[in-house]
Formats: sequence, C-alpha cells, structure tokens
Amino acid sequence: MVIVTLQRNKCIGCNYCVEMAPNQFQMSKKDGKTVLLHTKERKGFYTLKSNDHSILEACENASKACPVNIISVKIN
Repeated sequence: MVIVTLQRNKCIGCNYCVEMAPNQFQMSKKDGKTVLLHTKERKGFYTLKSNDHSILEACENASKACPVNIISVKIN
C-alpha cells in the first residue's frame, strides 16, 4: 500500500507537486494551495492510502520537488 500525506496548511502554492503528479494533486482555486485528491483529513494532515503502486514514482517526485517538505510518501 502506498501512503501519501500532505500537510496542507504549510503549502506555499508553488505547483511543483501538480506538475510531478497531476493525477494525485491539483491546485485549489479558492486559496491557491494544493489539494491531495481522494484523501481523509485528520488534524491538518491529508492522507491518501492506495493499493495502486503505479502512483509511487510520481508521488515521490512530488515529495522531492516540494520546497517546504510537506509531502511524505511511504510504502506499507
């Protein structure tokens, strides 16, 4: 299982994650911050749990590209 976590309140809206993983991230028109799609929010952390390992590389690239290090990717 691939687990992707986003700490959205610290997002600066640089759009790098959307460029790296457009199927998992998109920018909010409301506040200009990124949205991790298909997630559950808990205490400011948005978590995506997926059995689809094909998203792993794109999400890891998004995590590495993030200048404020608010995206984490784990394999469980």
